Formats: sequence, structure tokens, C-alpha cells
Amino acid sequence: MPGTKPYFSTDFTLGILGGGQLGKMLLYKTRQWDIATKVLDPSGAAPARLACNQFQQGDLMDYDTVMDFGRDVDVLTIEIENVNVSALEDLEDQGVRVYPPPAMLRTIQNKASQKLFYTDKGIPTAPFTRFAYTSEITDSLKNGGLSLPFVWKSARFGYDGQGVKIVREAADLQGLPNVECIAENLVDFATELAVIVARNPDGEVVTYPVVEMEFHPEANQVEYVLCPARIPDKLAGKAREIALKAASAYGAVGLLAVELFLTPGGDILVNEVAPRPHNSGHFSLEGSYTDQFEQHLRVILNLPLGSTDNKVATVMVNLVGEADHRGPVSYEGIGDILAMPGVSPHIYGKKETRPFRKMGHVTIADASLEKARETAAKVKARIRVQSKTKEA
Repeated sequence: MPGTKPYFSTDFTLGILGGGQLGKMLLYKTRQWDIATKVLDPSGAAPARLACNQFQQGDLMDYDTVMDFGRDVDVLTIEIENVNVSALEDLEDQGVRVYPPPAMLRTIQNKASQKLFYTDKGIPTAPFTRFAYTSEITDSLKNGGLSLPFVWKSARFGYDGQGVKIVREAADLQGLPNVECIAENLVDFATELAVIVARNPDGEVVTYPVVEMEFHPEANQVEYVLCPARIPDKLAGKAREIALKAASAYGAVGLLAVELFLTPGGDILVNEVAPRPHNSGHFSLEGSYTDQFEQHLRVILNLPLGSTDNKVATVMVNLVGEADHRGPVSYEGIGDILAMPGVSPHIYGKKETRPFRKMGHVTIADASLEKARETAAKVKARIRVQSKTKEA
């Protein structure tokens, strides 16, 4: 790895597909290192628009738009999976360095393909059945090919709890889109875990500590992330081994967030993965020697990997829109939580709130994980993401 890198204070340009909160937080580090950036996002109000050197509004799924955007960047990366992979493959053929690799992204974009990949590679995951259309599930239930309960997952375009539903009776299928999907066995799990793996083009790899995730029961999205996870070291080691196996099998370059189920019997199953910085890694902004966004830059630029050790125990609280609020956002209680020790709010810059939309997060750092978790509960009770006009 040469000592001189032509990235800093030069005309080298990093392209980022997606300008949401992940892109915004990645730009914290490009600004720190004076790396020129160009961002593409469909929204003219994207949170990353103000921090990049060039901002372009456009459709991430449109082939020509992505091709035109990517031709004049040196390295191209993503902050969201829903992008035109055919364009990324062609840009790679033209010499643009694209991370994560487009072939890997194509597999991950489709949850059915992703699950088949784990089966083929011997990576533990919950049993599942693949369907071309949701309507086929009814016949499968009638014929005994499938039994209740199960988890319905849309094969494409699901995130933040969208495109996922627990089906306990046939009536629960009503209203679901008639799309390619999977029916996954409902796992009896004790805890949901996650591991972020960083792997560079040379195959060097590090993992962050295993985190424990607590989910909101109504929104089906992460509410708290605790680092380190409150599990025995042996199980933490097993979780990291499985995450490493997945990253190696994919040939990952960049970050790979691996979400896992820990069963009461000690089995660890891969739920799904995300090939980018991830909500489960936000704790690292205050808790790690090298946060996940800096690590992502180090990886895709083939710079030395940073330490993933914790500086301190950390709990992250997601800030999401109140269930009955939609419209211009108003944050209540920010001053109160800033008075609490170890609390660091991150507001994403989205001007409009809606029910359960991710609007920010708060990290709580403490020498004691238990005390951090107690403070996190106080933060959650005090802060409110509301609109100026409550929904009727």
C-alpha cells in the first residue's frame, strides 16, 4: 500500500449515490479530510446536499442518470441499496472503481436471492420459501406446502420495517402487494444482534463489536442499539465469525452490516445484510476509535483500516416521527437531553416528519452500559419528534 494517496486537497472526486442521513454523516469525514464529493439524490431537500462539493438531483434507479453521474468520478459508492445496478456494472467495466461491488449489490438487493446465497454458501439462516407473487402463498397454505405463522418479506425495496409483515393467519395476507416475496419461518429468537464488517480491496478485514438491537414493536424498526451486546464472549465470537464468513463469501469491499438472530439454544442465524454504513453502527460516532463512516472511507480508498475498539460503552436511540404527526418537523426536549451526561444528538436535517420516519438519533456514552441504557430510556421519554400540526 503506497504511502502517498492522491485523495486529499486534490481534484480526486468521490461519488455517492444517495444523499440521506448516511450520506450526510459520511460527508462529516470527507470534509475533515478535504476530499471532494459529488452526491446524487432524488430529493432536492436531501440532507447531504449542503455538505458535498457538487449536488445533483436525479433518480437513483434510472440507468442514464446513474451513468452520467458516475462517469466523471474516481470512486463511486452508495448510501442506499436501491440504485441501478446495471449502470454500476457498466461504469465498473469503463474503469470507475465501484464499491460495494455491483455483483454483490445485485444479490443483496433481492431478499430472495440473498437468502438463496446463504443457503448455497452454508451460512446459517432461517428456512424460507420463495414466491414469484404474494398471491401464490394462499394456494401453498391450502396445499400444506407452507404453514403458519411465518414472516412475509417483499423481495425488493423493503427497508426500515417496510415490506415486512408477520403473518399469523391467512387474513393477514390481505392488503399485501402482489410482488415477488419470501415466506420465512418465524424464528424464536432471544436477541437480535448485528456486526459491522469492514473489508478492503486487498481482503484485509476488521469487525466492530457485536451490538444488541431492541426493536419498536409497532414500527418493526430498531429503537435502541447497545454496544457491546450483553451476551457471553463465546457467542460474540461466534457472531463475528458468521459475519466474517458472509463478507468473505460476498467478496465484500466496503462495510457490510450483518443482522443476526440469537436463538434461546445459542444458534446464530443471518437475518439480512446491508452493504453500507448502517443504523446499527451509529454508536461508533461517539463510542469507537474509528467510526463506521471514517472506516468506510478508509476501505473504499484502500487506506489503512482503523481501530474498531470501543472507547466507551454506548447506547443509541433512534429519533423517529411520532405516530400521529405528519408535516413540518418540531423537536421537543432537545435542551433537556443535552443536560444529561454523555448525550450527543444527531439531527438529520429532514424538514418534514411522518409516522416512524427516521429523523435523527442520540448516542449516550458511559463507562457503564447499564447506566447508558438507563439514560437512553430517559432520552426516549423526554424527546419528541412532532409536527407543527397534529394529524386528524
